Amino acid sequence: MNDKIWLSSPHMGENEFNFVKEAFDTNWIAPLGPNVDGFEKDLATYLGEGVHVAALSSGTAALHLALIMLGVQAGDEVICQTMTFSASANPIAYQGATPVFVDSEEQTWNMSPKYLEAAILDRIENGKKPKAIIVVHLYGMPAQMDRIMEIADKYEIPVVEDAAEALGSSYKGQKLGTFGAMSILSFNGNKIITTSGGGALVSKNEEWIKKSRFLATQARDAAPHYQHSHIGYNYRMSNISAGIGRGQMEVLPQRVEKRRSNFTFYKKAFSGMEAIKFADEPNADYSSNRWLSTVLIEANGGVTREDIRLHLEKDNIETRPLWKPMHLQPVFANSPFYGDGTSERLFDLGLCLPSGSNLSDEDLKRVAAQMTAVLEGTSV
Repeated sequence: MNDKIWLSSPHMGENEFNFVKEAFDTNWIAPLGPNVDGFEKDLATYLGEGVHVAALSSGTAALHLALIMLGVQAGDEVICQTMTFSASANPIAYQGATPVFVDSEEQTWNMSPKYLEAAILDRIENGKKPKAIIVVHLYGMPAQMDRIMEIADKYEIPVVEDAAEALGSSYKGQKLGTFGAMSILSFNGNKIITTSGGGALVSKNEEWIKKSRFLATQARDAAPHYQHSHIGYNYRMSNISAGIGRGQMEVLPQRVEKRRSNFTFYKKAFSGMEAIKFADEPNADYSSNRWLSTVLIEANGGVTREDIRLHLEKDNIETRPLWKPMHLQPVFANSPFYGDGTSERLFDLGLCLPSGSNLSDEDLKRVAAQMTAVLEGTSV
């Protein structure tokens, strides 16, 4: 069997081990330590816009704390993009609140401003003004942030920016993760940089970040003994993981460049195939890190997205359908939804292609050859 081509595997640089070794040499193995402080500073410097950062155990933990900071409680409603990974919606349920799902728009595949406003107006009419809006930058593509922030400001609803897939992307020159009242990042193993597992909470409100750090370390009061006046969580990133992150931050620009290069390769390789459609950046305002290169497989002599996925799987090439919309998930079957079916169509037709920054030219050519073979009915 041919060697495995992964969808998006970790890609280490040169200095990650040095930061981790320093933690071992100085015995900073327990949670927190100089690498955590350094990683938070590295992220804040990279993002700019005067943000503050709390390094945490996961992006999901970051989103949970963001909702707590915004006062989301049992019985509240939170608007959430429907086309996303379940981690965007699950923390709403952690708080006993109800997710209200909003469809995608065709250009970026992210939250539709049209249906966002329709959802807000309808929920207000029903006596439930949403407490927050969770917008996701799918696959690194910026959402229509000007319009979304305009609507959010109009109705005075804070935005939580889920930039888990979008570190290194920007909108009108401003880094994603700096638009919302609070924003989250993920450093899971498949992300553009990784800490093996981890995430971060980002905000321009320093007090929120300080309070989040407090809650994330079991909410220990300042006392010589263990005393707690608040419910806390074990959500802080370890000093070892943060050391990996510090090394990864040094190579982030190269990782973005390579993933964008992968996308350019696929566009060129399939330029003559009308059956394959790409999500292009709508205009120069949008800059995607191209975390994953994604395509839509339009009708082509009966060849479907699944035909291609299964064919590549036989050649040991990992691909994945686009995110199944949350309003179609059994666990959220009773949640409100506003849209026209755009996300359902994207899910039916969409495929994520191997996109790692450690892919070789030969890997990319093999993926393209196998996709071409199934589309043209030939064999490789």
